[in-house]
Amino acid sequence: MKFLDEYRDPETARRYVQAIHRCVTRPWTLMEVCGGQTHAIVRHGLDRLLPEEVTLLHGPGCPVCVTPVERIDQAVHLAGNPEVILCSFGDMLRVPGSCRDLLEARAAGGDVRVVYSPLDALALARRHPDRQVVFFAVGFETTAPANALAVAMARRQGLDNFSILVSHVLVPPAIEALLASPRNRVQGFLAAGHVCTIMGTREYEPLARRHRVPFVVTGFEPLDLLQGILMCLHQLEEGRFEVENQYSRSVAAEGNPQARRLLEEVFEVVPRRWRGLGEIPASGLGLRADWGEFDATSRFGLDDRPREDAGECRAGEVLSGVLSPVDCPAFGGRCTPETPLGAPMVSGEGACAAYHRYRRLEEAT
Repeated sequence: MKFLDEYRDPETARRYVQAIHRCVTRPWTLMEVCGGQTHAIVRHGLDRLLPEEVTLLHGPGCPVCVTPVERIDQAVHLAGNPEVILCSFGDMLRVPGSCRDLLEARAAGGDVRVVYSPLDALALARRHPDRQVVFFAVGFETTAPANALAVAMARRQGLDNFSILVSHVLVPPAIEALLASPRNRVQGFLAAGHVCTIMGTREYEPLARRHRVPFVVTGFEPLDLLQGILMCLHQLEEGRFEVENQYSRSVAAEGNPQARRLLEEVFEVVPRRWRGLGEIPASGLGLRADWGEFDATSRFGLDDRPREDAGECRAGEVLSGVLSPVDCPAFGGRCTPETPLGAPMVSGEGACAAYHRYRRLEEAT
């Protein structure tokens, strides 16, 4: 509790808010990239403490939300295979595919198990040598090292009944795509602290120089976010476009060298389709050819053809900051956490889920 008290102190928050109000002399639009930061901002009402000149947009930083429809369909297909135990994090179970989700697949008899780590899936593979165990490997650079480690351990332990269904995505190419869009209005970014804990801060420097936008690597507590916003606004007001590190208690410029080496050994950069955003070049991770025996897509001959989200879902516009969740015509009516049209309404890091949980009643009023 002492740690939380330190980063939620109301007096410090008041000083940051006052400094933000003194700093701002013109309109600015910022974007936080991480879905966890989005939930913290909406939950604590941080955006409502800012001057009206400052707009906060929510970016594509929810890995569950950007997992493409065809990956969900592949996972559902595997769950229907009686020889397969499909392992997944719990927040993937309600994400809609083109026909059903994993929770429906489990209700239909599929062996879908919620795990807390890819190492749990490895343990299942050891206990069930007569079954194929597939781990649904979803996430940004944050979760990829653990999945790379699981694959390396499976090889060392000779587990030929273990594989992963890979849907890893990378943050900087997505930011590049947003900045290159003619609909972009973002002038500064709060970069996700957990991603930078793995990858470091240097890969944002070319983006800052090329697009003349500041980046502030930011943590997840209310004071982290307020300080990160203040640092980003100071840069904009002073005409600077640099990469600054608010989250220095966790992030080093070089990141985590051991984790990065493991990523480079097991994975390679590939094009990746993002749900609602389409294909972004060099924005994903796939298993290298010499680790290909652990690739569930090739092991089971899965159909990898692109599929589109539900026609009414406006997730792409929400994920790119063009549309606020409450501006979607289906929000809170035809699209709810119980009857979602798209992933941002069911993910624990989705912007639509955050607004529905914390602001649905007042927005409706």
